[in-house]
Amino acid sequence: MTRPLDIAYSPCPNDTFVFDAWAHGRVPGAPELAVTFADIDITNGMAERGEFDVLKVSYAVLPWVLEEYALLPCGGALGRGCGPLVLTRGGGDAAGLAGKTVAVPSERSTAYLLFRLWAAAEVPGGVGEIVVLPFHEIMPAVRDGKVDAGLVIHEARFTYGNYGLACLADMGEHWERTTGLPIPLGAIIAKRSLGEEMLRRLADAARTSVRMAWDDPEASRPYVLGHAQEMDPAVADQHIGLYVNEFTADLGEHGYAAVRGLLTRAAAEGLVPPLGPDALAFV
Repeated sequence: MTRPLDIAYSPCPNDTFVFDAWAHGRVPGAPELAVTFADIDITNGMAERGEFDVLKVSYAVLPWVLEEYALLPCGGALGRGCGPLVLTRGGGDAAGLAGKTVAVPSERSTAYLLFRLWAAAEVPGGVGEIVVLPFHEIMPAVRDGKVDAGLVIHEARFTYGNYGLACLADMGEHWERTTGLPIPLGAIIAKRSLGEEMLRRLADAARTSVRMAWDDPEASRPYVLGHAQEMDPAVADQHIGLYVNEFTADLGEHGYAAVRGLLTRAAAEGLVPPLGPDALAFV
């Protein structure tokens, strides 16, 4: 392939950390990339429309896109203790969310899927209106009373106290307690039409880029902080430490079990289409 591959991922520290070496041509033999930064709600929509060669998306969107895209076994975000949080101005309990307005980062996001599974079990009668906002607008909306609660992701885990907000519930804690599995959040997918050889090259490049970032964290620092939306460097480091882990280098048995578990459970609740038996298989 002579042209650069079109890739879209978020400007969040975990993605820029993971892709820094590859995006800047430091991974030997890796395909060249043409990078676009986009919020997860945007990349989920791009995947559903079949746009771009490679995308960072929510695991929750996979049932709609796996016919055209393959899940890469590395480069994504899974983990423990890293789940989305439900925030409110005054605390309270799950029952208090009944009929209330909740802001979420995307209706196709893994965060929202985890939230729906949690709410079905914990919120009698269900929540009220769901409002989709870019994730960086959610905490201000809760603080200012525009919505009753907000489902937050990324570095909001470390900064919500700055907005005077309280954590009502941790979606990841609920998921881990009820399944024993790590929390699947973001996936790297690539078009199947690129062919098996290219898909393997992409996986190798992603895995190498992750390991290069671990070996020399300072090399990625300008890229990370340059796109971190004025984030405190210490928060960026916490973000990377939480979301870039062994599952980023390789999903492995437990990573795949988490993804299958999430999507199978969601399909049983009628929240997503069912997956075929080999839908998650790599080439």
